[in-house]
Amino acid sequence: MALCEAEKTFVLHGVEENFRIDGREREDYRPMELETNIISHAFGSARLRLANTDVLVAVKIEVDVPYPERPREGKLEFFVDCSANATPDFEGRGGEDLAIEISNSLAAAYRSPEVFDPSKLCILKGRKCWKIFIDILLLECGGNLYDAVSIAVKAALWDIRIPLVKSVTVDGNNIDMDVSEELHNCQKLDVTGAPVMVTVCKIGEQCIVDPNVAEELCSVGAVVIAVSQDKFSTVLQKGSGSLHPQTLLECLQMGLSVARRLNEALLETLQQIKPSMNQDVGFLK
Repeated sequence: MALCEAEKTFVLHGVEENFRIDGREREDYRPMELETNIISHAFGSARLRLANTDVLVAVKIEVDVPYPERPREGKLEFFVDCSANATPDFEGRGGEDLAIEISNSLAAAYRSPEVFDPSKLCILKGRKCWKIFIDILLLECGGNLYDAVSIAVKAALWDIRIPLVKSVTVDGNNIDMDVSEELHNCQKLDVTGAPVMVTVCKIGEQCIVDPNVAEELCSVGAVVIAVSQDKFSTVLQKGSGSLHPQTLLECLQMGLSVARRLNEALLETLQQIKPSMNQDVGFLK
């Protein structure tokens, strides 16, 4: 997508007047559609559509061995796939660098035990643990990928169902686990403190959140911060361009304020979702 100078000026003036080209104010998000439990063979799943940005997340679990330096913790691994149909920029290997950046940012955001407690995934200290694979598929790109991905990941982890381990028997190097096969006999993860990412862009002399593609092209600088429910940023990543220290502080203040409201709205929505285990739901039904 390319913008002429007149289009860029139109976007700039709209931001200055706090009336963006789609009618939003500077701190407003575009409409979102969220679905959970939409992939039957996954342990947890979610799909988020943020205007023209579409993200699908599926979670799978397997038994693994803890890291030697962290014997009481489980493992969390992120994998991002940029579909070639999402945007022409992803054709060939065009989306690989972006996929690595997003997965690394998510790993850094979830690294702190204050936002996600990996000890809940430990089965037997130093011997067995749960390893969670979070597969993220970018179906369509309409701007603000980091925010959309982080929201979808948190929703998928909220939906996750971990099999209940009834007992563990150790006989030398052999470890036998009695895992419940009942679908409803499972554990849920507490992800209320899991972070969401907020992208703050500077256009002209003002900062905005949830930029669309046109606004991203007009941005002179951007930062991405990850904020948990009641904590400040767990990861900070600078996007393109450069920012004055005072501008960076303003971006952080806006991002923190918006992230707290976003977290509250997301948790309220997730608590209202009660999918039926015997009914097909979602767009993959």
